[in-house]
Amino acid sequence: MNPFFPEISKNFGFGLMRLPMTGEDVDLQTTCKMVDAFLAAGFNYFDTAHPYIKGKSEQAVKACLSSRYPRERFVLANKLSDGCFSCAGDIRPLVNCQLDACGVSYFDFYLMHAMTAQRHEKYQTMGAYDIAQALKAEGVLHHVGMSFHDSPAVLERILTERPELEFVQLQFNYADYDDPNVHSRECYEVCRRHGKPVIVMEPVKGGSLVNLPEDALALLPGGSPASYAIRFAAGFDGIAMVLSGMSDEAQMADNLSFMTDFQPLSDQEQALISRVRTLYQARNKIPCTACHYCTDGCPAGIPIPDLFACMNRKRAGEGEPEKDYAAFESTASACVGCGQCEAACPQHLQIRQLLKEVARAFEIK
Repeated sequence: MNPFFPEISKNFGFGLMRLPMTGEDVDLQTTCKMVDAFLAAGFNYFDTAHPYIKGKSEQAVKACLSSRYPRERFVLANKLSDGCFSCAGDIRPLVNCQLDACGVSYFDFYLMHAMTAQRHEKYQTMGAYDIAQALKAEGVLHHVGMSFHDSPAVLERILTERPELEFVQLQFNYADYDDPNVHSRECYEVCRRHGKPVIVMEPVKGGSLVNLPEDALALLPGGSPASYAIRFAAGFDGIAMVLSGMSDEAQMADNLSFMTDFQPLSDQEQALISRVRTLYQARNKIPCTACHYCTDGCPAGIPIPDLFACMNRKRAGEGEPEKDYAAFESTASACVGCGQCEAACPQHLQIRQLLKEVARAFEIK
């Protein structure tokens, strides 16, 4: 049983943002198998959001989970996302839409999604926090918290102003632990001071900590790279849950193999991770996690994470990135410089400048 929330069976959750796909659609057959394996192993926490896979993540919840298992078998988290409401009157209809899409009558966990200083002001002004508490009193939401992507000072302010928030979801992994843009360690410490349990997102940094350079892989004897990354995040005090966005059955099987009977990293393994972190940071990669928040509403339709992946492969000398890049209909030079992508980026990347670098690397001969 989870020490922070007794309805959660263990400290590992299934993130539904990167589900297996067949073209533009979720591979429901494979997703059903993954859901079955996850529940059979004794886990029960699932995490979705209205914008994930353009609404198809919630639909997959209904098709693969809620229509196939009794409600008491699973714990479901959903989110109030900034782009999904424009006034206070939109919030209750949105929650009802989410409930219907997921095929449930309540959400166990509900998050103010991807909070920053700017979003916090909007949520305050539109009464989102108070509406969420009213829905909690009505039994529609059981626990209300937030996911967070800003500085420790902003987190301190939000938790001081909104002490009713029960938990915080943070990007937390060994690459970002002391990163000056992500502030994982400092934000974690703010949560500890406020007594808020932490749910971890991006423990493998969008797959980056799985696809390690050869010299870093050589330092990790036994176990997958994902096992070290997820166990690192899960081993801290105050961590209620680590989410993993699994995309195929092999990833599910690997994660279940080391989280079913979880053991934190030993001192020796921690020392190895420190060396791996140094090698990883020396790769000079664009630290994109491929969340695709930047692509929603891009006026030029630029597949920004895919272009950054090409750039990272080019820098690493891997594959045929020029050939991959040439296949995209919209490329880096199509950027109109509006900046909406940077406002949406959880990693606070200077996307417009990076796209100029990508264009120089691939388009200027």
